[in-house]
Amino acid sequence: MYKPLFFLGGVSLLLAACGNEEADNSPENSSDSSATAHTLAEDLNVPWSIQPHENGFFVSERPGAIVWIDENGTVSRTEPDLSEEVAAEGEGGFLGFVLDPGFNDTNQTAYAYYTYESENGLANRIVSLEQTDGEWAENEVLLEGIPGASIHNGGRLEIGPDGMLYATTGDADAEDTSQDPDNLAGSILRMETDGSIPEDNPIKNSYVYSYGHRNPQGLAWNEEGTMYSSEHGSSAEDEINQIQAGENYGWPEITGDEQNEEMQTPLFHSGSDTWAPSGMDVDDNGHVIVTGLRGTQLMRFNVETEEMNVIYSGEGRLRDVWIEGESLYMLTNNSDGRGNPSNNDDRLIELTDF
Repeated sequence: MYKPLFFLGGVSLLLAACGNEEADNSPENSSDSSATAHTLAEDLNVPWSIQPHENGFFVSERPGAIVWIDENGTVSRTEPDLSEEVAAEGEGGFLGFVLDPGFNDTNQTAYAYYTYESENGLANRIVSLEQTDGEWAENEVLLEGIPGASIHNGGRLEIGPDGMLYATTGDADAEDTSQDPDNLAGSILRMETDGSIPEDNPIKNSYVYSYGHRNPQGLAWNEEGTMYSSEHGSSAEDEINQIQAGENYGWPEITGDEQNEEMQTPLFHSGSDTWAPSGMDVDDNGHVIVTGLRGTQLMRFNVETEEMNVIYSGEGRLRDVWIEGESLYMLTNNSDGRGNPSNNDDRLIELTDF
């Protein structure tokens, strides 16, 4: 992923990072460190994915728009021309959005994951988009018919260090599908950016890279190429997983610390707490940084010590995060129907000294 260096000015306030007021949503090992937050943009409409580019940011919005935020914090919104109408029902909508690795003035390609109404009900699809004079239009459907529902659509898109396009899918409220590697639900998918199946995928002629997932919404890699994912658990037991090709991550057969020799247990899980983790990134120290929706906090997982610390809270639901140098950028998600939005929600925030 391309991570350009830039800074956008904004309103500054000093916030002490602490656990959420609801103790059952907080990691056991919380941090007392403080961070400085700058609001870069306001009045976003259920934002879902951050994609920095040059002196600004692209942000996807769940109702079906792509926002450009320039270096002055000015928000420009456009609805992409799509071959199917976005079905922004429940947790579905216009979700993952990622720029092509070679995105520049001549290559204006990006990729999106969105929910639509198929002949068989709600479904999800992955498409390529092209931008022309600031307007976006669907170029090609790369994969469609991914099981969808009003909940558990997954939806995260990322370009891996291998240049492949990865996507997370949820179980679409039909948990047994996650144990079927022939079903695209409850999986992490891997494809070429033209939509073809890579020859070295772990299951021959299949997009499925890993399966046995419930509702994964975060993907990130460290500098060594180790892959991590965040996943919503059932009645808590949210997960941080290290993803390996072809492996089964257990849902719904095992959860939490339960074990099965043919399935993978998580690196860390929330136990009886609830985080509802979504977007994630990995910092320069190899720590996994993950946002919490119901947990309403930003968390840091130390892979070596297996400790989870809260590094930021106080802005409600957090959807996505991107780390660049000494700054961290995150999206609030208080306008998604489950939060308590203020007059200027939702927002893009820069965090320093984290």
